[in-house]
Amino acid sequence: PTVARDGATRGDTCHLDVVDRWGNMVAATPSGGWLQSNPVVPELGFPLGTRLQMAWLEPGLPNSLTPGRRPRTTLTPSIALRDGVPVLAFGTPGGDQQDQWQLHFFLAVALRAQVRGGLDLQGAIDAPNWHNDSFPSSFYPRGMRPGSVTVEPSMDAAVVEGLRRRGHDVTIGEPWSEGRLCAVARDPRTGVLSAAANPRGMQGYAVGR
Repeated sequence: PTVARDGATRGDTCHLDVVDRWGNMVAATPSGGWLQSNPVVPELGFPLGTRLQMAWLEPGLPNSLTPGRRPRTTLTPSIALRDGVPVLAFGTPGGDQQDQWQLHFFLAVALRAQVRGGLDLQGAIDAPNWHNDSFPSSFYPRGMRPGSVTVEPSMDAAVVEGLRRRGHDVTIGEPWSEGRLCAVARDPRTGVLSAAANPRGMQGYAVGR
């Protein structure tokens, strides 16, 4: 997040993946930076969580605000294992789109390389992406568009036509608008590290040393 002279911050969800030479992996999706009323507990040094905004104030629902209940959350930092060994860490900001975009990415990687050596991480990230809004949003005012599919303009025209023929309400979104994925991987056989970052938004970086 950016910090103004008066100390106020403006930011949004971000995602970070790290892997070292020994195969230790971290996937983290810090969020809540756009909320200015999130106080730090002085004795502990960290802020209170902000995910209670996902709870519903209407009683009797699975996600109703009730003592002892965990609210629904969109945050999905992910690590994939092969034979019990971490091989891939990945994630993205994006609210309710996180699970969708990450599943698309993971399937592209898994189908191409079966989560083994030679992962084409950048190709999976750069592939045309999409999302749907058929389920009520996690965020107020809980909007939804049943049957909708939003795709990037780079999506194959035949795919778009096929979706419309099947009754989907297809919206062509802005170029490079679906996803903010990044990922790191380690081949457990060779120890080779690889990383990829998303060109969408011009905010993703893959670095190594």
